[in-house]
Amino acid sequence: SPTPTPPEQKPPALPNGELRINGRGKKLRKPRTIYSSLQLQALNQRFQQTQYLALPERAELAAQLGLTQTQVKIWFQNKRSKYKKIMKQS
Repeated sequence: SPTPTPPEQKPPALPNGELRINGRGKKLRKPRTIYSSLQLQALNQRFQQTQYLALPERAELAAQLGLTQTQVKIWFQNKRSKYKKIMKQS
């Protein structure tokens, strides 16, 4: 039977949109995601229903909108942070 490849030969698995580091230790960032108005509409609508998504909900929403789960997760994190900031001001 074929022997499994040792883990050190595999490139490090990175979730989409996370930080990557090149040889010199300089951080390379994925360019900022530009969401379509349709995606924003759906994300904002879901945020009004609930500020927190369970994993299956996040997976489903990401699939529906053609986004990665990481993108949906970060969008919700940022939106909650922004929402709390606005609530604190009022």
